[in-house]
Amino acid sequence: MPTLPDDVLATFDRLFDQALAAGEPDPTAMTLATADATGRPASRTVLLKAHGPQGFVFYTHMDGRKGRELLENPRAALLFHWPRVEQGVQIRIEGDVEIVDNAEADAYFASRPRGSQLGAWASMQSETLDSRETFDKRLADIATRFEDQAVPRPPRWTGFRVVPRAVEFWYGGAYRLHERYLHEVRGDGTWSTRMLYP
Repeated sequence: MPTLPDDVLATFDRLFDQALAAGEPDPTAMTLATADATGRPASRTVLLKAHGPQGFVFYTHMDGRKGRELLENPRAALLFHWPRVEQGVQIRIEGDVEIVDNAEADAYFASRPRGSQLGAWASMQSETLDSRETFDKRLADIATRFEDQAVPRPPRWTGFRVVPRAVEFWYGGAYRLHERYLHEVRGDGTWSTRMLYP
C-alpha cells in the first residue's frame, strides 16, 4: 500500500490546524462515501480518529451498512470541508480500505467515554428499531452486564483506514476561480502532483 508523501501530510496538518484555529465546529468531521458490491453509492458523516502516512482512520460496526459495504467493496472516498479556512477549503481523499489491527482498535476503544463504549455494545447499527424504549432497555442491560468492570471492545466493532491513492486540496476563490492541486499514486507506487482547472 502506498504511504502519503511528507509534503501532502504536512499540507493536511497545516490546514487542519487552521480549521481548529478558525473555530470550525468539528474539523474531524468528514463525509465518507462507500459503494456496495453492485456499485450503489452511499455517504454519511464520520469522525477522523487518527491519521498519518498510512492513511485516515475512523471507527464503526462491521455489521452496519457502511461496515458491510466496506467489506464488500474495500474502496472509499473522504471529504473534509472547512469553509472558515481562507476562502474555503476542501480536501478530497480517495483510496483503498483496510481494517486496523486489533491492538490499535483496542487502544482507541479503551480511550472512549464509558457511555460510548456501552452504546457500541447496545447498538445493532443500521438494523430496524421498533422503539427507542427497546434500545434504552438494551443499553440498560449492557450497563448491568459490565457493571464494575472495564468494557471490552465488541468483536465486530473496529477501525477502518482509508489508504489514499489520490488527495486533492481545493482552495476557494472569488468568482468560482478556485485553485486545485491533485496528488495521486502512479502505477509504480510513486506520487505525482498536478494542478486542475477550477
